[in-house]
Amino acid sequence: MFNKTFHSESKATEFIIQCFSDIYRNEAPLLFTFFIMYLNILTGNITVFLCITLDCLLHTPMYIFLGNLAVLDILSASNILPKLLFMLLTQKKTITFQWCMTQMYFFIYFTCTEFFLLAVMAYDRYIAICHPLHYFSLMSLKLCALSLVGVWTVAALEPVLHSTFIANLSFCSSHQINHFFCDISPLLKISCSDTLHVEIATYVLGAIVGLSAFTLTLSSYVFIICTILNIQSADGRHKAFFTCASHLTSVLIFYGTSLSLHVRPMSTYSPTEDKFFSLLYVILIPSLNPVIYTIRNKDFKVSFKKLTSFHGKICY
Repeated sequence: MFNKTFHSESKATEFIIQCFSDIYRNEAPLLFTFFIMYLNILTGNITVFLCITLDCLLHTPMYIFLGNLAVLDILSASNILPKLLFMLLTQKKTITFQWCMTQMYFFIYFTCTEFFLLAVMAYDRYIAICHPLHYFSLMSLKLCALSLVGVWTVAALEPVLHSTFIANLSFCSSHQINHFFCDISPLLKISCSDTLHVEIATYVLGAIVGLSAFTLTLSSYVFIICTILNIQSADGRHKAFFTCASHLTSVLIFYGTSLSLHVRPMSTYSPTEDKFFSLLYVILIPSLNPVIYTIRNKDFKVSFKKLTSFHGKICY
């Protein structure tokens, strides 16, 4: 996928990941903490995915989107946490050039995918609340499938330019990445090449992805809020708001974390802050999503009981 092109003054084929050694003298407690969190991410999201996959009653666009979000959370966490756990366990904090570039590519890919997926889910909630009688005609399973294919495909194209540019930078000044995984900002900080074109590409492509997803999400919720406010009964307003409350909570957490992590100039880059917000994205969001979407969802609770008691309608 990537062409490893170091300049003649750079002969290293691997990087050293500092992890949290600049913050904690003893990183051992972090190993147990991150291991428990990773298990929690896997358990929660696999449970959500299995319930949606095995229960025919959950084969609707809303739950299919949620199942994809669960898969995305598993992939996103698994791109970073197993390697981090290995480094903390063995204290061997090296990563090959190819692995570093691949990890960075998939980190950007999964971030872009979540932007688009949350936007499509917002549109789905817009149709469910603003056009409930026409929901299954406007959001058919075919349109749902096409939307998901588009989300996963388009998001895969965005990181290609970043990866190509960074793979051809020179890292002659340092090979120590002050982070716990390979991300754009810490890699640019240790490059002795001119990185202006990479920074410009990052801001431009990030703006295109972020603004397009944000516009669809925001416009959907503007219509949703207007529709809810026009509902006469308090019970009707409560039910309508409950329909989108979980997704709205997830959107606010994701956008808040992403903006804090990516929307800032390189001159204000702080390794400590970057690690903190990256942990929120890598660990907090995948951990919270299964809870946010299922804690008050009656259909999911019924499906979970079927799954754990091994009875109920199963789809093949």
